[in-house]
Amino acid sequence: MEVRERILKAAEELFLKFGIRSVTMDEIASELGISKKTIYMHFADKDSIVEEVAVVRMTCEQEMSEVIHKESENPIHEVVREIEMLKANIANFNPVIIYDLKKYYPKVWALFQEHKKTIYLDIIKENLKEGIKQGLYRPEVNVEILARLRMEEIDFAFEQSVFPKDKFNQYDIHKTFIDHFLRGIITLKGLEVYEKYISTTQL
Repeated sequence: MEVRERILKAAEELFLKFGIRSVTMDEIASELGISKKTIYMHFADKDSIVEEVAVVRMTCEQEMSEVIHKESENPIHEVVREIEMLKANIANFNPVIIYDLKKYYPKVWALFQEHKKTIYLDIIKENLKEGIKQGLYRPEVNVEILARLRMEEIDFAFEQSVFPKDKFNQYDIHKTFIDHFLRGIITLKGLEVYEKYISTTQL
């Protein structure tokens, strides 16, 4: 693994564990067993590391979502597989990261919001449309409104004033939101399909 990649990997792991603002360049260097000067040979400052970590993570998650979309049996199966991916990705996620991005890294936060609106919004809308077409979701579902509602739930799940990290598990919050969302739009046919998947999947 190249030095630049090692720096990004170590930084991401530290950010996920402790939040972004509390992690220093010295701590990243110490984690890797290299000098801070070496880090500065690859990155201008901590802000550039934060931005690249975010871009790499968003790209990876987008690619995984696209694979899931292509390989899923139906729209409900796609959602269940997204929950499985979420379980793996959010296990060590510190919600303080969201607060740090909003307050101290507005440029990166804006990138995340734009990515969410241009990529995930389309994925959700496509899922809703296909689910309606297959008779898994109710035909009267308003795709444009509910797709945006689902997007806002993602940010809301990280709201520390509502779900403090010492009382709530991030995976449980997201899984509950998705379950509630799905059960509000599925038909009886969709419910049978959904319950079949969750009975055979360790979510």
